[in-house]
Amino acid sequence: MRTALVIGTGLIGTSAALALAGRGVTVHLRDHDPARARTAAALGAGTDEAPEGPVDLAVVAVPPAHVAATLAEAMTAGLARGYLDVASVKGGPKRELEALGLDLTAYIGSHPMSGKERSGPLAATADLFEGRPWVLTPTRDTDTEVLNLALELVALCRAVPVVMDADAHDRAVALVSHTPQLVSSMVAARLEEADESAVRLCGQGIRDVTRIAASDPRMWVEILSANPGPVADVLSGVAADLDETVRALRSLQSADEDERKDGATGVEDVLRRGNAGRSRVPGKHGAAPAAYETVAVLISDRPGELARIFADAGRAGVNIEDVRIEHATGQQAGLVQLMVEPSAAPVLGAALQERGWALRTG
Repeated sequence: MRTALVIGTGLIGTSAALALAGRGVTVHLRDHDPARARTAAALGAGTDEAPEGPVDLAVVAVPPAHVAATLAEAMTAGLARGYLDVASVKGGPKRELEALGLDLTAYIGSHPMSGKERSGPLAATADLFEGRPWVLTPTRDTDTEVLNLALELVALCRAVPVVMDADAHDRAVALVSHTPQLVSSMVAARLEEADESAVRLCGQGIRDVTRIAASDPRMWVEILSANPGPVADVLSGVAADLDETVRALRSLQSADEDERKDGATGVEDVLRRGNAGRSRVPGKHGAAPAAYETVAVLISDRPGELARIFADAGRAGVNIEDVRIEHATGQQAGLVQLMVEPSAAPVLGAALQERGWALRTG
C-alpha cells in the first residue's frame, strides 16, 4: 500500500492515518469539517489536499449511520481500489450497501477493537491499535486484493487481524463493548446526586467501573442506535441477574435463617459466575490470563516520581506487566500498584526498598 484516503478524522481515523503515515504511506485526509482534517494534518497524519487519482485504500471512519452513504459516494466517485470502514457495527452498513445495489467486490467491513474515552483528532495516537484485535468481515463477494489491502492496513497499524461474520461481530461487541458502556454509565449515574461525603470515598473499584462512562454520549447514541437488538438481548440477561441479586440481598435481611442462607447462596452464585467469566478475558497480548503479584508502592504527587519507579524496576531487571494508580483523598500522595510475575515480586520489592521507596504490605 502506497496511498490511502482517510474519510473522517476523529480518534480512529486520525490514529489510523498517523500509523500509516509513520510507516511511509502517503495519506490524504477528508472530513465534513475541514478544520478537523487540517488539525489531523498538523499532527502529522497526512495531507488535507485531495489525491490526484484513485488511492490504494479508502478508510471510512464516520459514525455508523453515515457509513453506507459515505462509502456509496466514495465508490461511485472511484476514489480508491479498495474500500474499508471502521465502524463499530458491521451488519447494518453491509445490508444498506447491498440495498443500494453497489458492487461490493471492492469493499470489506472492519472494526478495530480499540479506543479511548476522549474523541477527536487531538486524542489520536499512532500506537492506538498496537496489539489490539482488528476485526475484518469480508463477504463472499470481497475481492482477494481488497482483503489483502485490509490485512496490510492491520499490519501497518500493528494490530491483530480477526476474521468474523458481520452479524456474529455485532452480537459479540454487544456483549464485550456496548453493554459494558451502558452498565458503566448506569453505575456512574448513581453518583450524580450522591452526597459529597460518599463521593469523596471513591476508590479504585468505582474508578475502574466508571472509567468509560466519561465517553461522549452523542457518539454512543449513534453506536447503540446501529446495534440496539443485540445490546437489548444482553441487557435482558443482566437485568435478570440484577433482579435475582436484589431478591437474594433482600433475603439476607430476613429474620428467617433459611431465607438468609438462600440469600447468601444467591449472592455467592453471581459472584462465582463473575469469577468464571472474568477468567475468560484474554490477558497480555491476547494470551491466556496470567496471575500476577502486586507490589504496592507509596508515592508522592511530584513530577518524575513514576519515571523513577519504572527506572528503578528496570535496574532490578523486572518487567512491569501492568500498573494502577490510586490517589489518596485530600493528600498529594497515592499508591502505585505494580503487577509483576510472582517470582519477580520479592526481587522488585527488595530493590525498591533499597532505593528508598516505601512499600505497603498486607
